[in-house]
Amino acid sequence: MFALCDCNNFYASAERMFRPELNGLPILVLSNNDGCVISRSEEAKECGIKMGAPEFLVRDLIKKHNIQVFSSNYVLYGDMSCRVMENLRRWFPMLDVYSIDEAFGWLGGVKNLESYVPRIRESVILNSGIPVSIGVAPTKTLAKLANRLAKKGTGTLILDTPEKISAAVKDYPVKDLWGVGRQYAKKFQESGINTVSQLREMPELWFRQHMTIQGQRMWNELWGRPSIPIDNSNNSKKGISVSRSFRNYIEDPDILSEAVTMYADRLGEKLRKEKLNCLYLQVFLFTNMHRDDHPQHYPSHTHKLPIATNNIHDLVRIATRVSRMLFKPGIKYRKAGVIATGLIPETELQLNMFKQFDGGKDNISKAIDQINSAYGRGTIRMASEGYEKSWRLKHEFLSKGYTTRWSDIIKVK
Repeated sequence: MFALCDCNNFYASAERMFRPELNGLPILVLSNNDGCVISRSEEAKECGIKMGAPEFLVRDLIKKHNIQVFSSNYVLYGDMSCRVMENLRRWFPMLDVYSIDEAFGWLGGVKNLESYVPRIRESVILNSGIPVSIGVAPTKTLAKLANRLAKKGTGTLILDTPEKISAAVKDYPVKDLWGVGRQYAKKFQESGINTVSQLREMPELWFRQHMTIQGQRMWNELWGRPSIPIDNSNNSKKGISVSRSFRNYIEDPDILSEAVTMYADRLGEKLRKEKLNCLYLQVFLFTNMHRDDHPQHYPSHTHKLPIATNNIHDLVRIATRVSRMLFKPGIKYRKAGVIATGLIPETELQLNMFKQFDGGKDNISKAIDQINSAYGRGTIRMASEGYEKSWRLKHEFLSKGYTTRWSDIIKVK
């Protein structure tokens, strides 16, 4: 049996965790630059706030219902996610972390699910403070479906018999089924298929013809035959990126270089944390595609390094040089980013006989990481990052780093 454990309104719940006075009040969490709604508490949903709605379009509703608004605090959310996942690992022999707020668990060998699953939920809520819902079924697809229904009920739902599965899929909208995107939803609707029950009744050959191998897996999953296994391996990532939108438009190559320096710095920090080196470094720039009165420019360039690296000097030097090469005068840039690909574990680094390897740079990067870890990010940084950062993200409603910053730890009197 598979279980899908999903945190309820995760970002909003994380904000409420350290602010008990917010219990019962509507909460919104906004995206980068306080742009759009990316998380809503149940109370905010009842106020008519839609997911993805631009903040400026719902300001009247925010004022009318006294909705509490927060800027996205990804450092806090990442730490709270780790706490939830570590709690879940105590209960599952195999755990597949699917996203920051979701994980699939394998329940093979557990007999009394009716008592075991609620205990998992109670343990996570008690130890992390984050409310979760758990759906259990013979396949991942059905577990995802069970989880969604569990959110509307007691928080847990176990589909362990054909009768329970049939009842669950009877009126479940096919457009909400895991693995069904807009194109498939449109195709199903044109075929007169509106519920998962109707989809299940279609012959296997129909799935093969209309959805290829993905359809074959979906057909098996809907009939309780597992086709998507638990993946609890620590496979190396294919790529790591750092990108941000600017608070203001950037029209100066020197200011753009400051932003790209910081992004390359963060990228190197991520690579060293994962003990990876990158062989390719891509830099890209974006303008505001929603402004017709601005010239559009979306340049990108990928640089191949002679030796895979993760040290701050090489990454910043290349990223800033490429950003200046891509910059075009008269263009208002709204976003920039850096992407590392061709990732190689540090233990498998292949040196180049035509280029001398300078291990001292790596020692400097590690020393910078240690100092910034002890005294706070940005304590030591590259000079090209600048000091006055008018381009930095807008986050007027940012909460404290309750679990990640010593000065913000809650004090009990």
